[in-house]
Amino acid sequence: MNPFDLNRSLREQWEFLWNHQIRTRLDGLTDDEYFWSPVPDAWSVRPRGTSTAPIQAGSGDFTIDFAFAEPDPAPFTTIAWQLGHVVVGVLAARNASHFGAPPASYDSWEYAGDAATALDQLETQLGVWLAGVRDLGNDGLLVPVGDKEPYPELTMADLVLHIHRELIHHLSEVALLRDLYAHTHRAAPLG
Repeated sequence: MNPFDLNRSLREQWEFLWNHQIRTRLDGLTDDEYFWSPVPDAWSVRPRGTSTAPIQAGSGDFTIDFAFAEPDPAPFTTIAWQLGHVVVGVLAARNASHFGAPPASYDSWEYAGDAATALDQLETQLGVWLAGVRDLGNDGLLVPVGDKEPYPELTMADLVLHIHRELIHHLSEVALLRDLYAHTHRAAPLG
């Protein structure tokens, strides 16, 4: 009988959701959906110089809206913002800190100016993340994350669970925004 494989279980937790639920909810994402906001003054990814947010981070033609401290109530966010946050703050920064990927931060990232590029960035960072987790094996999951994270005493297993929770949370919000967009942008009935 094989011993319990925590590493496999943690990866399969995310991989099952990605392959059977979340990925299909992202298929066909249009640029209109990517940038759409049902409310004024939502945080988004915007062409450089067009934002009114207190912080406009990014190194390319597009920036992401931020503020420190976050306003109360927190601003509504677009699919573009959600994907930018997941790609950079949830995945790329952790891939750099823990798995030897190139350095990544909100300030240094070249944010996607269209949905297809954002989804490509997401898939790339997810691939790096899952390969990094796989390479940890079971023993590596028990190692403390150290000073690269706010809670250095927690283990890599704790970080993996946190990142998967963040992915589920934010990508579920993307799915909800897509549903809202579809129900508010229906074509008028013929006749």
